Amino acid sequence: MATIRIADVNGPTRPEKPDRPDSSGIGGGVYPMRATSIERTRTRSRSRDARSRHSDHKVAEEDAGLRQDGDFKKRQVFKGKMLLYLAYQSIGVIYGDIGTSPLYVYSSTFTSEPSHEDLVGVLSVIIWTLTMMVTIKYVLVILHADNNGEGGTFSTYSLLSRFANITKRDPREASLIRMERYLTGDLERATLKVRSRLEKSRFARGLLKTIGVLAVTMVMSDGVLTPAQSVLGAVQGLNVVKPDISKATIVGTTCGILILLFMIQPFGTTKIAVTFAPIVIIWLGFNAGFGIYNLVLFDHSVLKAFSPSFAFKFFIRNKTPGWRMLGGVLLAFTGVEALFADLGAFSRRAIQLSWLCYAFPCLLLAYAGQAAYIANHPGAYENPFFNAAPPGMLYPSLIIAILAAIVASQAIITATFQLIAQVMKLSYFPQIKVVHTSKVFHGQLYVPMLNWILMIGTVLVAAIYNNTTSLGNAYGYAFCYLHAENPPVTFFDTCMVSLAALIVWRLPPYVVFLPWLTIACLDGLYMSSALTKVPDGAWFTLTLAGVLASFLILWRFGKEQQWAAEAEDRFPTTHLVQKDHEGWIKLTPRYGGDPLSVIKGFGIFFDKAGETTPAVFTHFLSKLVAAPEIMVFFHLRPLETPSVPPETRYTVTRVAIPNCYRLVVRHGYMDEVITPDLASLVCEQVRDYIVTQGAALKSKVIENGVKTTAVQAREISFTPLPREEKGYSDPEKRSQTTEQSIAMDLAKLQSAFDRQVLYIIGKEQMKIKAGTGIWRKILLKAFLWLRDNTRTKVANLRVQPDRVIEMGVVKEV
Repeated sequence: MATIRIADVNGPTRPEKPDRPDSSGIGGGVYPMRATSIERTRTRSRSRDARSRHSDHKVAEEDAGLRQDGDFKKRQVFKGKMLLYLAYQSIGVIYGDIGTSPLYVYSSTFTSEPSHEDLVGVLSVIIWTLTMMVTIKYVLVILHADNNGEGGTFSTYSLLSRFANITKRDPREASLIRMERYLTGDLERATLKVRSRLEKSRFARGLLKTIGVLAVTMVMSDGVLTPAQSVLGAVQGLNVVKPDISKATIVGTTCGILILLFMIQPFGTTKIAVTFAPIVIIWLGFNAGFGIYNLVLFDHSVLKAFSPSFAFKFFIRNKTPGWRMLGGVLLAFTGVEALFADLGAFSRRAIQLSWLCYAFPCLLLAYAGQAAYIANHPGAYENPFFNAAPPGMLYPSLIIAILAAIVASQAIITATFQLIAQVMKLSYFPQIKVVHTSKVFHGQLYVPMLNWILMIGTVLVAAIYNNTTSLGNAYGYAFCYLHAENPPVTFFDTCMVSLAALIVWRLPPYVVFLPWLTIACLDGLYMSSALTKVPDGAWFTLTLAGVLASFLILWRFGKEQQWAAEAEDRFPTTHLVQKDHEGWIKLTPRYGGDPLSVIKGFGIFFDKAGETTPAVFTHFLSKLVAAPEIMVFFHLRPLETPSVPPETRYTVTRVAIPNCYRLVVRHGYMDEVITPDLASLVCEQVRDYIVTQGAALKSKVIENGVKTTAVQAREISFTPLPREEKGYSDPEKRSQTTEQSIAMDLAKLQSAFDRQVLYIIGKEQMKIKAGTGIWRKILLKAFLWLRDNTRTKVANLRVQPDRVIEMGVVKEV
């Protein structure tokens, strides 16, 4: 492999341009979703110039065929048996965390024997918490705020960014995102003001970004905590049958189960969900059965708690102590944020079906039955599930409880995989390997690196916290207080979805305000109560979330600086080269105006963005003043589908340079594209394009008798036709001329391919500008260190290494 490194010091100067669109653009219209380029920036500044219109035509000409409707991700819709199957899967993954809450809600809420009034009041609070916070808020409303099937707070932020100009785009991802910003006349006046303020206010955009990132990192930090908490709690449950179990046994067993849990993740969401679903179904069934048993046998009068009046009376009677008890009640819906984040792995209808038809009724019966048992048995609140188990069911319930507690962490693990894939799409995290584990359900993901990092983190947390918390409580409930990140995330979801209701769903503000205020007040109550537990352990997840959020924001900051530095390399090919009077190509006067030497061979330039001119091509031609005989811009466009049919996989277009083509390869996550025989594939596609386009032009000439011109011939070739042959009036002779042109291009293509093949790959080295401020310099140094240690190595390309040329360019940021 050859490496060429050139400092970019004599390149074109970058024009001054405003950081944000002008105010006229804010009011209405649709912003172009492609990244800013030097040519388009200049075009906007001289929109009345004739040369500008000509440049725009060239840009459109070069981009023809690059975008297809199938490039954009579409939501999968399942019906019938497949929907029921997916709902069955969702039970095995989503409800493990929220479904095991009956183990500890009452014991975490009450610190002493409750009165009957307080017991009914807490039950009423639990019932209406599950109804308002989970059923109405999440299952019926927030699940609709998905981004083409993806769930989570960050997906809602991504959805907003498609309908409002609030974020910058990675040039490589811009062509895969469908912008749907409504025109000014399509929005109500109040909604238009909200959107305009979001787009104009740097603070508002930064706040939205921070909310989205914090929500992600809080769930991800829970991904470290929850497996350790649930498995440790399950193992400690053996104290029920063996009170003298040793600490070493607990630690060793917990770590072994955790390692096994993460080792099965590569099998994929479907296999894991199908395996875990019976456990969760039986567990929820036990809870429902025990609940009915206790209601019938002991105190069915607790069912009056379904009236919300008892919840209000509870708070009126207990005031501050009642507010503090919400810190235990919120455990009844812990894991609901994972329910939203796991939406991409399943579907909205599947989650709604499984929650409304099974999980929700089972949990209501469980809490009501435990309350009925506690009302007649003093001290039962300390361990209500096992105390309330019917005679002869203690050991079966213990076994299924341990299994359910172990699988409870699957919801947060799957959610973490989903979230890391989302933040990578918007360039908040380095690109790492993401594996799609199903050909049927496109949103089911596995992230190997993250899986092993989570495994190490959870094992360490289990060991450390086991030594620093009391094991006297049967299920290690001190861990429950570490869930204080749950209310902030639900509050962030409330705010983000309310904005989506205004800007995306276009609901009137007066329709959105009252529901938002109601739910936000509930979120505030739970959040304020949970934050009182920060000294008891919640500081751990909040600190970890803060560290992760700083990393994501740092990476995004660095990427935005990188895009700004790369903007000067984004322009049409006609900005770089032009034809001289003899038909040969040379650099434009801006780049020196020198004629280009010809390198014998077939050059394949790897194109990251798939539009305008690849940066590696610009630097190769401008610095070496040479070009291969045949040039192809090779761009990979990954689509979120298992495979792309061969007939739609390849798109070849010509570029406004002689003997230069662009090949866009659309591929699914199961397709293999980069192979040692890549050059043969590229050559074959270009050959087919020349033949197909030539046949079409020949047919047009024969059928219509249209006079062949150099412009028409250029549609298949830039090979100049003999001067005396350009004016033939005989259609048959014109057809012969077209055949000759096709033959010349095919011969030139084959000759270049047979001579040699060159894979030309760009690699940018970033350098901090002199005079940069101290804080910006520190941030950029940290980003560049991370970037250099997370980049994909050229050696990983499965092509012949002796044919690879790495074009290194040093750019200043």
